Amino acid sequence: MSEFTVLNPATEEPVAVVTQASAEEADAAIEAAAAAQVTWREVAPGDRARLLRSFAAAVDAHVEELAALEVAGSGHPIGQSRWEAGHVRDVLLYYSAAPERLSGRQIPVPGGLNVTFHEPVGVVGLIVPWNFPMPILSWGMAPALAAGNTVVAKPAEATPLTAMRIAELALEAGLPEGVFQVLPGKGSVVGQRLVDHQSVRKIVFTGSTEVGQQIMAGCARQVKRVTLELGGKSANIVFADADLERAAATAPYAVFDNAGQDCCARSRILVQRSVLEKFMELLEPAVQGVAVGDPALAGTEMGPLISAAHRAHVASYVPDGAPVAFRGHAPDGPGFWYPPTVLAPVPMDDRAYTEEVFGPVVTVTPFEDEADGVAIANDTPYGLSGSIWTSDVGRAIRVARAVESGNLSVNSHSSVRYWTPFGGFKQSGLGRELGPDAPDAFTETKNVFISTES
Repeated sequence: MSEFTVLNPATEEPVAVVTQASAEEADAAIEAAAAAQVTWREVAPGDRARLLRSFAAAVDAHVEELAALEVAGSGHPIGQSRWEAGHVRDVLLYYSAAPERLSGRQIPVPGGLNVTFHEPVGVVGLIVPWNFPMPILSWGMAPALAAGNTVVAKPAEATPLTAMRIAELALEAGLPEGVFQVLPGKGSVVGQRLVDHQSVRKIVFTGSTEVGQQIMAGCARQVKRVTLELGGKSANIVFADADLERAAATAPYAVFDNAGQDCCARSRILVQRSVLEKFMELLEPAVQGVAVGDPALAGTEMGPLISAAHRAHVASYVPDGAPVAFRGHAPDGPGFWYPPTVLAPVPMDDRAYTEEVFGPVVTVTPFEDEADGVAIANDTPYGLSGSIWTSDVGRAIRVARAVESGNLSVNSHSSVRYWTPFGGFKQSGLGRELGPDAPDAFTETKNVFISTES
């Protein structure tokens, strides 16, 4: 029997010891999900909707408990953790409307009637990362359940606590046994069984591009459906005509939110050269003003990194002699702390510029004109997110169309909402999650011709 000790990233103290599931236990959970799916798909749409609303209510009643678990197990600031727990509730409520709206079509054909049906895929395997354990769990779980699928979720080894509690709340809310299960364990064991087991009909994975490529290859062996939300190296493009004060004041939160452990982080700031000096003058106090500290305190804006190993990984991008323009602050003593760090000027072949750091490190690069800014933004294998700052509406639309990214915002850093599509271009992902069409991603479209000839 294998165990994992969850550590509090802010104190390095043990929080809980979690038993890791074996391959045999993973198979048993998948088989239970397959058995439960036979009856879950037949639950009337209105009844399935009511169960999802009950599930949402159960989460709502335990928001503080879930938030406290996330603070202890993930190091997320308490305000962020409360929002994340409430987000699970909101996502469940939003998709609770879907079961009664999975409508097919009638297609005109000669000699009969042609109709389509949305049929559940079957058992869905969710492989959830450690950076946002609650929101990303809900993004796959809620639309999959709404569409009549059963779900087996594997949380990240380091951050299983909130997912495990949410699974208990699902049962308390009345979801039948086997419909939604959370199975903590190693990716090489539980995750691999989800990919390999023939009864799992779809995989939803969020994580690194490298692991996503392996999962995609594994799914291809069975022609298994897959949604991948992978890495990013997103650009924050600031034009000379932008509101520089606002762009600089918000830029730190676009990359240092969740300690930079965010695939949507705008980790490359591109600034039109004519205003570069002014922007840097405004950015420095904004970075140094980010409140880094005890995640249990209400005023904290940025907590620690997830582990000592990850801190060492982040630090490797800022070796001695790196072009550090300025830094923010971080506590001394126990905890996996790393200060917000701005690098400039940075060669465009530097690892910190080309690779996903996944920590509070951002590079600043000048560009000359609109075409140059777009070219630099697109000079990456990733294409997940990004921001455009300009007062010219025409430029905003042109650049948004030209930047090869799945989620963009203009004069804002907010581009992910559960009621709008989410996903990446290029090596940042495959398929789209969220939005009104998300349940369709968890169904097969069945086409039926009914002859009317006598």
